[in-house]
Parts: sequence; C-alpha cells; structure tokens
Amino acid sequence: MSIWAHSLVCNEERFVWYSIMSAINHVDKVLVWDTGSEDRTLEIVAEITKANKDKVNFKKLGKVSKEEFPSLRQKMLDETKAEWILTLDGDEVWWEESIAKLIQSINNSVNQHESIVVKTVNCVGDIYHYQGEEGARYEFLGKKGHYNLRAFSNKIPGLHAKGEHGNQGYFDVDETPIQEHGDDKVILLPVSYMHMTHLQRSSKVDYDKSVPLRSGKFKYELGIPLPLDFYYPEVFFRPKSDFVPSPWVKLHGYDLMRSHVETPPRRIKRLIK
Repeated sequence: MSIWAHSLVCNEERFVWYSIMSAINHVDKVLVWDTGSEDRTLEIVAEITKANKDKVNFKKLGKVSKEEFPSLRQKMLDETKAEWILTLDGDEVWWEESIAKLIQSINNSVNQHESIVVKTVNCVGDIYHYQGEEGARYEFLGKKGHYNLRAFSNKIPGLHAKGEHGNQGYFDVDETPIQEHGDDKVILLPVSYMHMTHLQRSSKVDYDKSVPLRSGKFKYELGIPLPLDFYYPEVFFRPKSDFVPSPWVKLHGYDLMRSHVETPPRRIKRLIK
C-alpha cells in the first residue's frame, strides 16, 4: 500500500526535523510545503531534503492566509498518487513502534477501514510535562480525549479539504466529515505520538508584536510531570546537524512564573465545563 505524508509548515524550527525524520522511513514520500517561515525552518527542511531527495517534495509557497489553507490541502490531495495519506504537522513526533503499527494497519486495511484516529501525548509547558484529559476537546467514535485523525484513504469518494486553518477537515462527496463515517470505516488505533502544539515552536521574535512567532497556541501552563523513566521518541536521540534546536528545554523564567499564575484558574474552568 503506497503512503504519502502531507506536512504544511510555517515557523516550526524547534520540532520540524524531529517530526519529519520520525516518519520519513515509514512512508513513500513526504510533501513538505512551507507557508512563509521566517525562522530556520527552511534551512532545516532543506537539509532533510538534501539527504532524502527521492522522498521529499519541498515547496516554498510564501505567506498564506487562513482562508487559503483549504486550497493548499486540496492541492496536496490533487498531487498525491498514493493510496493512503498521513497528515504530519511540524509539531508531531512519532515513536518508531507507533508509526510502524499505523503503517501495518494501513497495509491491512483492504476493504476494511478507511481512516485512522490515534491518541496524542500533548506536551504543555515543556517537553517534560503533558496536559491531562480534562484539557481534551476532540471526540471520535463517542470518545472524548486527546485524539487526532491522522491517516485516511485517498479513495474515499469525493474526498476534499475545506475549512479555515485551525478548523480544517476532510469531507466526502456528501460533505460528511470522513471521521463521522462510523466504526466500520474509522478505527481508533491504540498508538500515540507526541504533540508539541502548546510549546514554543520558533525562537524568532515577531518584533511588531513583541512575541515569539507561533505563539498563538502556546500555553502558560504547568503540566503533569512525565515519569522519570518515560520513553521519548527515538528520533530525539538521533545524530543531527548542529543548527537543529535541542528539544530538551525546560520551562523557566517569566514563562514559568506566569504559568504558576494561570494554571489554577484554567484547571478549575475545565473541571466545571
């Protein structure tokens, strides 16, 4: 079964190397399209491309509005010749065993399921802490938690992308979200990946706003400590170029102090919802 990964990136320098490299050996091709990065994302992806010329399709698209994102997702669909698609954001890092099981599930999917939902470990504060289930907002097959639709068949009738960035999804010919096709078509696979969406993903500062780029989803929050023997994805320990940032940055300084203030009311708000 042929599988291509789709990765739309913008200012993802902290984790984009780990994300792509955690998946690249498990898929046939990776479409990495950049939408106007101003940090070292382009340099990092270019380095990956140079070492994996036969697998990476790298495009620099320039600035893209939220309204334009669905058309980019659709162009990726239109250019994909594979039977299955893996969605791979620049802040998602896979364990070897997890993605191997995902690929195995795809290869065993003939006339069975057409899309796969997996669980996520959502880091918050830093890579050493995670967000509890009370912060989860996605629901699949009647289960609410830190889940994401991450792989789907390219043969779903009328498959297309729509919705602004942040609320974008994939739909069938009847405009039904593909994750709503029922448990005969959608499976919850018992694997997971590390999701860095709430961490700082770029070191470059937007001087007009005096905040780091990609700060929109960053949360000033004290997460639950991961166990001391927690098994991190193997890609974090692989040899890499010196300009690839280290993931081992702890919450500190102003961010830590602000997190102490903002965490208690945030947790109370989630509990009473």
